[in-house]
Amino acid sequence: MRKFVLLAGLALMWLAAQATAYEIEDRRSFGPDGASRTLRIISTGDASLFEPILTSFLQSEPNLRIDYVVASSTQLSRAIHEDGAVMDVALSSAMDLQTKLVNDGYALPHRSNATSSLPTWARWRDHLFAFTQEPAAIVLNRAAFDGLPMPRTRQDLIALMRANPDRFEGRVGTYDVRQSGLGYLFATQDARSSETYWRLTEVMGGLGVKLYCCSGLMIDDVVTGDLAVAYNVLGSYAQARPEETQIEVLLPEDFTTVMLRTAFIPASSELPDIAGRFIDHLVTRQWDNAPGLSQVFEGAELTRDDQALRRIRLGPGLLVFLDGFKKQAFFEEWRSAVLQ
Repeated sequence: MRKFVLLAGLALMWLAAQATAYEIEDRRSFGPDGASRTLRIISTGDASLFEPILTSFLQSEPNLRIDYVVASSTQLSRAIHEDGAVMDVALSSAMDLQTKLVNDGYALPHRSNATSSLPTWARWRDHLFAFTQEPAAIVLNRAAFDGLPMPRTRQDLIALMRANPDRFEGRVGTYDVRQSGLGYLFATQDARSSETYWRLTEVMGGLGVKLYCCSGLMIDDVVTGDLAVAYNVLGSYAQARPEETQIEVLLPEDFTTVMLRTAFIPASSELPDIAGRFIDHLVTRQWDNAPGLSQVFEGAELTRDDQALRRIRLGPGLLVFLDGFKKQAFFEEWRSAVLQ
């Protein structure tokens, strides 16, 4: 009987552990098989996007292997905050969730010549560091707009969808903000910038908008024509696609939200020195040769002719929409607009 109770208890513990485990989308290893050290990186960025930066870093780090884990921004936050995952570097496009993890004490400080050279808007408390600037784009299937003018603003898109519901019914996609941390960040920033966001959301909801976890799947469906429009897609992913001739990547002229991709060293890190060197490598990397990515550096003010680029800035202001009451209120308004 005692043995049965013990086994039952262990089974319950195992089930509880499985229930709280974060979800991994992809996992890749880089470096020599027999390396004595492994740098554990958890990231929201596709492995193909980061492979060049990982392999170039390994050239200066002999006997090191990199374990690169891809997870959604929400799952990354869960891994660090709830599951106690042992990671050396956390990379994410969800600036607000990264800021919260740092604010809650889940990051180690790092100071170097590289991080000190960053502008003040690109680092926070010597714990969180921006290394790229990436726009939120509207991705359009060119064939779906045959005979129609390509929209340049959100209002243009609203007018086209209202005038041509048969063409766009069931063919509009965006993030499910309840699942995607980046989608929630983009949505709250859009709502802060203009009431047009809510009018657009209501129109998309009336057309039976499809909801997605991530940019890559949305872009796939725009390429195939299953979607005519994908709203708030990471521009870097869209501009890097070989099928770009089939799609139009629109940076809206009314305003374009620009996200900073950030990195920090989790408090659980077992290799904080190497993690710090990797962050320095990210910060000093010339990202401008990668489609859709721009390097962060002093004086890198976004100066498009129409002055429509709006960078999300690091700092405690990002925590506002993570407040439980504000988040619930936003979800309720979003649901009423989208889930008609």
